[in-house]
Amino acid sequence: MKRASLVATLTAGLLVLAAAQGQSSRQAPVRVLAFWSANVEGDHVEFAREMVEFYRRAAAGRWQFEATTNWDDLNAKRMEGVQAVLWLNDSPHAARQREAFENYMEKGGGWIGFHAAGYNDSSTHWPWFVHFLGGAVFYGNNWPPLPGWIQVDAPSHPVTRNLPKRFLSPDNEWYSWRPSPRADRDVKVLLTLRRENFPLGLKDTITGGDVPVAWTNTRYRMVYFNMGHGDKILTDPRQNRMFEEALLWVARRP
Repeated sequence: MKRASLVATLTAGLLVLAAAQGQSSRQAPVRVLAFWSANVEGDHVEFAREMVEFYRRAAAGRWQFEATTNWDDLNAKRMEGVQAVLWLNDSPHAARQREAFENYMEKGGGWIGFHAAGYNDSSTHWPWFVHFLGGAVFYGNNWPPLPGWIQVDAPSHPVTRNLPKRFLSPDNEWYSWRPSPRADRDVKVLLTLRRENFPLGLKDTITGGDVPVAWTNTRYRMVYFNMGHGDKILTDPRQNRMFEEALLWVARRP
């Protein structure tokens, strides 16, 4: 091939690549809809308000962020075109809201739940959600809120790849689960409380065992984080970056 022809071919290829990259960079931002409740435990409300502001500040053109305390917005029409749904401090209680969420997730939607959003026990009466969380049912917690040493179980996962192998997570009320979600073959545990934490608590104590604090059910595009109690959660920049990475991952954006 003559030199002029080769140069022309390479130039054309670079122009096509540049055009494709420009088109990719102009794709519509991720649409995010966050749900929270203002009539729940005070520390959970405080966390939710701080998380709303955190995600708004962190958007920087990467996502369009909306937040609501109206759980009736959890319906097919309102969530059309929404790539990621967040539950900051609660979960839906009405049957129509739950059904809409089930349909949304079964059709490929993205979800992040924090702390109380994953709470479930014998009074919840939502078997689908228990399965969605990998069979995990709330078993106990520590009190008062305390920091916890965290083990990163999945250092190559897009959500946790920028974390050190172990880190101290800020004050939180940590939940334990029976059974552990790790027992579900579809669950990938991302973070776990290290055994050096135990016994953890003063009034209510977690004495030991397997205590995952973040995981994904691989049948869905979802992440559950146990972090979410009080006003200290967002004081660790490494953990904050993980929350940003998680949003982009559940929304299927690099």
